[in-house]
Amino acid sequence: MTTPPSVHHDRETLPPPQMQQVDPGIYAYTQPDGSWGLSNAGLIAGSRYAVVIDTLFTEARNLAFREAAAEVTDVPITTVVNTHHHGDHVYGNGLYPQATIIGHELCREETISTGLSIKPFFPTADFGHIDVTPAFVTFTDRLNIYVDDLKVELHFVGPAHTTNDVVAWIPERRLLFTGDIAFNGGTPFFIQGSLAGHITACERAKQFGAERIVPGHGPVCSPDALDGMIAYLRFIEHLAAESFAAGIPPLEAARRADLGEFARLDERERIVANLYRAYSELRGEPLAGPLPLPGIFAEMIEFNGGPVRCLA
Repeated sequence: MTTPPSVHHDRETLPPPQMQQVDPGIYAYTQPDGSWGLSNAGLIAGSRYAVVIDTLFTEARNLAFREAAAEVTDVPITTVVNTHHHGDHVYGNGLYPQATIIGHELCREETISTGLSIKPFFPTADFGHIDVTPAFVTFTDRLNIYVDDLKVELHFVGPAHTTNDVVAWIPERRLLFTGDIAFNGGTPFFIQGSLAGHITACERAKQFGAERIVPGHGPVCSPDALDGMIAYLRFIEHLAAESFAAGIPPLEAARRADLGEFARLDERERIVANLYRAYSELRGEPLAGPLPLPGIFAEMIEFNGGPVRCLA
């Protein structure tokens, strides 16, 4: 396990990122506290080359990951897999100019159309230089890649967190990289995806029979984290149905809600956006169809009583 020294926090002290070996040759790079912009990445190192699963949000954090990777393997990184298009999972792609970048076909489309447009939502983040680089090898359902003889299965499970979610399943090791299908300790977020689809994706992820999962945010954990995700999603489903029927707008429904066991989760303000997506589905609109993100994000800030917490 390594703790690279090159990530500094001038607003709040956080534990440093960790490169944690979860199986021989397989590492999870986790960034506490997993809040907005602080996502996880994976590294699968073989005898001649290595594969990265997801890149990070800012230039400095991507460079720190590169330093940590160099401490555990000296083989070149030849492949990058993106689990979905959000900036905290793709913005470091440009730091691998010699690598093949793989993602779902919709991930490529969304990476291009989104570009750097989300930066104004996170005014405290020091992005540095970001060269937006979309996947150029794409698939629509399944794709297998190999690290030496170790098979890594890429499965499309969206729409869920987004339109283009992919999980990476390593059957020989019973290990699943979920991307943002799973948050461990943070509030799920599916404004650009689907409530119904996210429930389905979590159920499907459970069916792999993983012994450990590397979530998109938060510590490495057991598959029980997926049960926690489903419980939260069902909570939103029931809250949305009641509030929608009563004609209560999402922000007001969020304010009235008793979060119960989910009050312990970070980023509670995401309930506002999640209710907007749930209401959209109750109106019978297309799954993962576009919603007015700037206005919804403004209501999350209003619910939060100030800017969302982003220490990236």
